[in-house]
Amino acid sequence: MLGLHIIAEFYGVDPKLLDDEKFLRRTLIEAAKYAGARVIGETFHKFSPHGVTGVVAIAESHISIHTRPEFGYAAIDAFSCYSVHPRKIMEYLVKKLKPKRVVEVVMPRGEPFVEESPAAVALEE
Repeated sequence: MLGLHIIAEFYGVDPKLLDDEKFLRRTLIEAAKYAGARVIGETFHKFSPHGVTGVVAIAESHISIHTRPEFGYAAIDAFSCYSVHPRKIMEYLVKKLKPKRVVEVVMPRGEPFVEESPAAVALEE
């Protein structure tokens, strides 16, 4: 496997935290650094009347968040390769956002290329 992608839904988060663009920007950058990632860029947007979307680009891939404060909900992605484990990113975000419930999908990414695989054959046709 070349990387691991964790797709998470956080429920029951304080709406004030989910609507605070500065807090979320700082928290995602801190989560990247906590996991040992190298931050190479970021962009965030505050919606009106509420909600924030943001992406932190890391040399190893990315972390993203999209919030719906009115529901206490955040959709979060952490994808990384090499020595940075996305589980550490999620641990940090759980610590800071304190969700009442987390639902995750964990997906291995980039299995080593095998020429005989059906996907490889389909791409060649």
